[in-house]
Amino acid sequence: MTNRGDQKSFVVMVEEGQPGRGEGELSKGAVYKSIYSQDGLDDLHEGMQSTWDSFVKSKEIYPDKKMLGRREMVNGSAGDYVWLTYEEVYNIVINLGAAIRYVGVQPKSKVGIYGANCSEWFMAMEACNAQSMLCVPLYETLGNEAVEYIINHAEVSIAFVQDTKLDLILATLPKCTKLLKKIVSFSTCSAAQRSKAEASGAALLSWDEFLKLGKNNPTDLTPPTTSDISTIMYTSGTTGEPKGVLLSHANILCAIIGYDHFLRERGQQQTEKDVYYSFLPLAHIFDRLTEELFVFLGASIGYWQGDVKKITEDLAVLKPTLFVAVPRVYNRIHAGIFGRINAGGGAKRMMFHYAFDMKLKSLYNGFKHDKAAPILDKIIFNKVKMAFGGNVKCVISGAAPLPSHLEEFLRVVTCAPVVQGYGLTESCAATFIQVPDVISMHGTVGPPLPNIEVRLVSVPEMGYDALGKPARGEICIRSKTLFSGYYKRPDLTDEVLVDGWFSTGDVGEWQEDGAMKIIDRKKNIFKLSQGEYVAVENLESIYGQCELVDQIWVYGNSLESTLVAVCVPNQPKVEEWAKNNGLMGDFARICRDPKTHAHIMAALNATGKAKKVKGFEVIRGVVLEPLPFDMERDLVTPTFKLKRSQLLQYYKTQIDELYATQKQQ
Repeated sequence: MTNRGDQKSFVVMVEEGQPGRGEGELSKGAVYKSIYSQDGLDDLHEGMQSTWDSFVKSKEIYPDKKMLGRREMVNGSAGDYVWLTYEEVYNIVINLGAAIRYVGVQPKSKVGIYGANCSEWFMAMEACNAQSMLCVPLYETLGNEAVEYIINHAEVSIAFVQDTKLDLILATLPKCTKLLKKIVSFSTCSAAQRSKAEASGAALLSWDEFLKLGKNNPTDLTPPTTSDISTIMYTSGTTGEPKGVLLSHANILCAIIGYDHFLRERGQQQTEKDVYYSFLPLAHIFDRLTEELFVFLGASIGYWQGDVKKITEDLAVLKPTLFVAVPRVYNRIHAGIFGRINAGGGAKRMMFHYAFDMKLKSLYNGFKHDKAAPILDKIIFNKVKMAFGGNVKCVISGAAPLPSHLEEFLRVVTCAPVVQGYGLTESCAATFIQVPDVISMHGTVGPPLPNIEVRLVSVPEMGYDALGKPARGEICIRSKTLFSGYYKRPDLTDEVLVDGWFSTGDVGEWQEDGAMKIIDRKKNIFKLSQGEYVAVENLESIYGQCELVDQIWVYGNSLESTLVAVCVPNQPKVEEWAKNNGLMGDFARICRDPKTHAHIMAALNATGKAKKVKGFEVIRGVVLEPLPFDMERDLVTPTFKLKRSQLLQYYKTQIDELYATQKQQ
């Protein structure tokens, strides 16, 4: 990979590319790794073999340091954060582990954890580590069927459950008690709930009861080894049943070391003084790895109240130094800020947009975030900075692509470096991440982290050549962070893990600076009736750059010759346009207005034309949905990936009407 002018490439080549040598053999691009791994990675601390060792090391160095915090409830209102120190957490974890052993659960057994992020969730996980047990997270947003499936598939024998989820877990018990015999509440439980558990052949205990069991019946630690499995983390698939990803302690430690090494090489390392705000699901690898990193550093983790509407309240009290979220959360922040600006009147709106454009121009001219417009930061954007608590040193987005306009917005208003990354549960999250303050990486997921090797493999049926210029193909990863397989599914493992390389299914394009741009999804391809193949995720990425669109699902099939779409408009921008064009009513009514429909169709077509989409890739009809695609309607996964079959089922009537209307024209 070459440099262009004085532009630096952040990767180095490890192996040359290979053309396909026989019929059916795919060509493979060169193998690249981070420039920050040329001289090797930092070694693990001596004696550190597992995430348990990481926790114990920090406890020994920082016994009185704040570790896990929550908002204290005073007369029904949330007050200041109250904290458990590293020493206090350790003592609770020791008692939890002893209690687990006392009730008959042995090392290597599977322990379920079900609930929203909180101190009890994390301590239950550490208790698994203390006794070499496998933590099996259950998604906080899952329904009965998925919970039942994972409990039985993973052979969970004991589960720690948030009190608000007890009734749901009890409802699944009759079909799960072959192995699941013990349930521990994060807090208390009622007599009726105990009776219901007993009727199904299980015992239900409160948190304090369980801790007392452990305190009165101490047992020796059974710490894990590096190769032991730490967790079976079930992926939220867009189709089919969840797959149990096997991640070892070595996988997690390697991911932590790689990310920490990257930050240190950039002079932007995090330390024991940092504070993390935890609200993304701990059941997902993105938040889990971040919390493991903060424990490795001896830093502090403050948990949310469990209400997305109160995130800004939590941030104001906690004042975190790192903010990690997914695009949907940033969309809400974007909508909220623009809503307040539009409500403030014309002068305020004009001043904000002037400042926004000035700073964005400076960023694109190569100025770092704190040098781009320091005066405007103090006058205009400081209010946004304070909304994040005032101390945020880095803003990270992951789990799904961050739309270009949203990335620009965050880079301008947060007064902090903004980076987006890419990873999968199978790669222990940390795979690619943008280099802070390198604007050429806008719209990409950045270069690989120092412990990752990457190559592209050609996808000829989609026209992607891994040896072309630019190189495009399926992203394949080789690393010590990679999972060992899918639990009880060697067939699925063999499909994606070959000779140490993991095939992600995502299609990427190398950039001149060594960053990776996600451009497509290998499997999301279909044929229109005229025989043209459509790479739908690529089109959604293109049309998603339209400033009037927050979310979009593009649809077509082999019986139709055109594409249609369902899109969630950007509420602040569309409401501002509606106000200027005399449209009245709430947002749902505005979306139903034919003028709005025509306006957004024109904007989509203009975006497609600017990006040079082919004629058959033009959207010919659109449904405007005022509500975001959500999990409540089963339209997206917990990581907000589109569930295409469910979207089709939900919007089938409107889709059929669009096609019927086209045929009448």
